[in-house]
Amino acid sequence: MATETEPQPTEQQADEPSRGQRAKQAFAVQREHAGARTKHWLSGSDLDPVDLAQYAAERKNNKHTEKLAQQQRVVAEAHGRFEHAKLQAEAGQANALPHLAGRVAAEEAKLAALQATPVMPPTDREISAARNHKKAGRAAIVAGGGLASLPALGSALEMTAHGQPLLLAALGTAAGYGWYLISRPFTARTTQGVEVPFVTTPTGSLPATFQADPAGGAVMPGSLGVVMSVEQLPEDAKPFPLRNARTPDQLAQCVLLAARAENVPIVEVADVIRQPWGWQCVVRVNEGTPEAIIAKAGDLETRFDLPTNGVKPQPIKARRACAILRLVEGNPFATAPSLPYRAPKSLSITDRFRIGTSVGGDPLELSLAGVMGLWVAASGGGKTGILQALAEGVTACRDNITIDCDPHGDGLEDLGDAVRITARSNEQIEAVLLFFLVMSKARARLRQKLGMGKKWKASATHPAVTIFFDEFPKGTDLAKKLAFELLLVGRKELIMLEIASQGGTKLYLGENIAQMIALKAVGPCKVGDTRAVLGDDAVKEGYLPHKLSPATATDPKDAGHIFVQGVPGMVDEPIEYAIHETPSATLRQLAAERLEAGLLDPDQDSLDAMKGVDLPEYVEPVWDAEGNVKKPAPVRLLTWEQLLRLCGAEPPAGSELTDGPARAAVEDAVAVMEKAGVDRMKTEPLLIALQDFDPEIYDGMDADGFKALMKQAGAGSPITLGPIGEEKNPRGFKRDRLRELL
Repeated sequence: MATETEPQPTEQQADEPSRGQRAKQAFAVQREHAGARTKHWLSGSDLDPVDLAQYAAERKNNKHTEKLAQQQRVVAEAHGRFEHAKLQAEAGQANALPHLAGRVAAEEAKLAALQATPVMPPTDREISAARNHKKAGRAAIVAGGGLASLPALGSALEMTAHGQPLLLAALGTAAGYGWYLISRPFTARTTQGVEVPFVTTPTGSLPATFQADPAGGAVMPGSLGVVMSVEQLPEDAKPFPLRNARTPDQLAQCVLLAARAENVPIVEVADVIRQPWGWQCVVRVNEGTPEAIIAKAGDLETRFDLPTNGVKPQPIKARRACAILRLVEGNPFATAPSLPYRAPKSLSITDRFRIGTSVGGDPLELSLAGVMGLWVAASGGGKTGILQALAEGVTACRDNITIDCDPHGDGLEDLGDAVRITARSNEQIEAVLLFFLVMSKARARLRQKLGMGKKWKASATHPAVTIFFDEFPKGTDLAKKLAFELLLVGRKELIMLEIASQGGTKLYLGENIAQMIALKAVGPCKVGDTRAVLGDDAVKEGYLPHKLSPATATDPKDAGHIFVQGVPGMVDEPIEYAIHETPSATLRQLAAERLEAGLLDPDQDSLDAMKGVDLPEYVEPVWDAEGNVKKPAPVRLLTWEQLLRLCGAEPPAGSELTDGPARAAVEDAVAVMEKAGVDRMKTEPLLIALQDFDPEIYDGMDADGFKALMKQAGAGSPITLGPIGEEKNPRGFKRDRLRELL
């Protein structure tokens, strides 16, 4: 009888995994699915672009509503304080009724401006912020869920130990079902296999981007994350015009194919956004910098079949390899909001105010408090509109004096009524600059005495001064020298100088000062101006104002478009802005309102402190050894009243020299000097001569009484006269300065 042998396992049976091994393998696969799904969810890649744009719009509306509600509360509080002050005034108690009335008006003006400001569609930055907000919320849910589970698990274990396992069973069931949901097979959205339709462009007046229907019919901007990399391009695909791109995937393919054809190292396209004027996306290069895109912009415009300057790259400083690429078919600034109405004295010089909009839709807001500025644009580049936008903001301030200097043109033109001094001749401009240079030095010594600390604090009683100097190259050498000095010392004293020029090189400015000025902006210009003002590497970094076109007699083109650096509170980015142009009639109406509300004059503290400041040597007269004038002073330091009179401005209220003892003293002093044949006299000899001239009036008067009378007349305190006899620098009065008072 044959012995029955035990069956031996085959090789396949020997290699078959055990049940435990199969369970481990299944769990590993499930864990991969769960990790990929969680990562995909946390990154926000599943967010629909239209939903995301709507979410960003809702957030923007909610913020605007909150601002309105807050301002309404502020207005109500201001009214309450005003009514309380009125009751106190009726009861005869001291109060600040005028101040509170001004505050009510200012707060109501802010509320009206908020109510009049439309809520615009979200910009690309705001949509990106909304996306990040969603991602942060999801991360918080994951973190919060993990922490919240610990107390529940502890309670379940405690109850199980006491014979009540129900909670533990419920938690186990919930955890199992949750694991089932997230561990299912997962496939992320992919863009492979997309075909590009080569369609015939429809005829019509709208840009091609509007003529092609986007996916889902949505034209709202939205972020899609990474859309396509160069590895995903079909092998035989060829570049095609931008007008044939109808979806984000097709746009990404269009960009990558054009870049490959022009040897631009773009390897990835992300965050594609459909805009009313074209397309916007983020591109990444794998070698060098985005400078390669800038260098090939013209060739790319041909590949895309775009107009000149239709490719606008903006390198991203936070990501050296990346740039925002804007492909422009229409006008990016067509939907920019108009400027809000600003009531007289509704702002402070320290407040930020809007003057323009970026190509991406973000506002350009700035404050000129303590900021020296240089604004460069070629003829037709929109300098006048730029300066008017700045002046429209500062003339609405309750604590600022606006000065307009222009040796060649019309300066601020339509805002003239809101300007305190308008200087056009060389004599006027030099006198203005010397006056405020001396005032800045006086304020530097006055700040501590007034308790202001290291910087001048602007108020209605101690106002700031903003001087606009247009057509700077046309100024005299002396005017330029005075301006250079003021640029160095005026900032802390809130005496600001805004210079405008057709060029930014030494040829125009006289000195290489462009890059030393804090705030600088360049409009349509030459490439040399771009480098001179914005830095030697500015073009490589994406600053391209030299590609902008100045206006002609019939076409505004890019007039008023600028690239800017040094805006307080903003990161310097190479992005194009358009300055809002306000109609002339509107500016004239605003200027009339602000004139009626009252223009400010310098504070008396500063005016008095100026009398103790030495003049720069180059504006002093030169005397010979015998005390004769060898070279007269090129410009004289005038009093405020004299400066106003020289520039044809209205004198301060109550400062007119009417008939009376003060005017008579000035007339008599001039007569005495003319009789003696001199143009200056020391205080004591002048008083003696007056006593001989009219003893009935002057016999009982001492030197202090005479000085007080002359000060009342506007002549101020005795000034330095230069050498007289053996005295090198005695003090007294000059005949010509006294004549101007008459």
